Amino acid sequence: MKNVVITGSTRGIGFSMAIEFLQAGCNVTLSGRGESLPEATKAKLSDFEEKYIYVQCNVQEKAKVQNLWDVSVEKWHKIDIWINNAGQNTPYVYSWKTGENYTESIIKTNIIGMIFGTQVAAEGMLNQGYGEIYSMEGLGSNNMIQKKTILYGTTKHALSYFMKGVAKELEGTGVMAGRLSPGMMLTDFITKTPDGEQSEVITEKRFKKVFNTLADKPDTVAKFFIPKILSNRKNNAQIIWLTNRKAAWRFMTSAFRKDRLI
Repeated sequence: MKNVVITGSTRGIGFSMAIEFLQAGCNVTLSGRGESLPEATKAKLSDFEEKYIYVQCNVQEKAKVQNLWDVSVEKWHKIDIWINNAGQNTPYVYSWKTGENYTESIIKTNIIGMIFGTQVAAEGMLNQGYGEIYSMEGLGSNNMIQKKTILYGTTKHALSYFMKGVAKELEGTGVMAGRLSPGMMLTDFITKTPDGEQSEVITEKRFKKVFNTLADKPDTVAKFFIPKILSNRKNNAQIIWLTNRKAAWRFMTSAFRKDRLI
């Protein structure tokens, strides 16, 4: 039985992973910025009431991240897997038109928050003598540049570099670091702006074509990730859902696909 902490896990891929871990028999700490889980979310977790806890956490503040670790350890006694999933996006506009608040928030969440999570987890796991830390890659991790998304891409490029470096620093310690590469997913992260409005990106014909060819629902990706994470024994692992081969096959067969997402 593994004990798992996932930042940003009240919805999207974070929540889907939490469900999959719970179904695999793990104990899970969910976290997010809200004071408590929404009632609808609690209802989906009703079969696992003794197997999860929720801890409010703004990953932009290291003290809050440390509290997330401390409360989780108090509950589960040890943490086997820590996943940095909390993420922020910006409106779909050119970089120079992105407001100061959006610019600052995406850097504080996607880079600084991820670094804080890794620092806290690494310290705790080194004291335990074991553990695994994963961070969620995204557009930009593979050097792809997509106009009007380059601030997000910049943070994910930095994330990949950082996690590769941490894995090298952790060599021989019993603690491992790795990356999760989910590809494109149908979540509010894509379809809505940070303010909750419909994103302009989903009205673009080119984007809709690519998205409907390559994207998946979060639960599909989570079902793939969790067995791979639980069986992984390799430091610096990159667990990839949308491989180049899979993407090429989808483009070749796109005319026959009927499972359009948007």
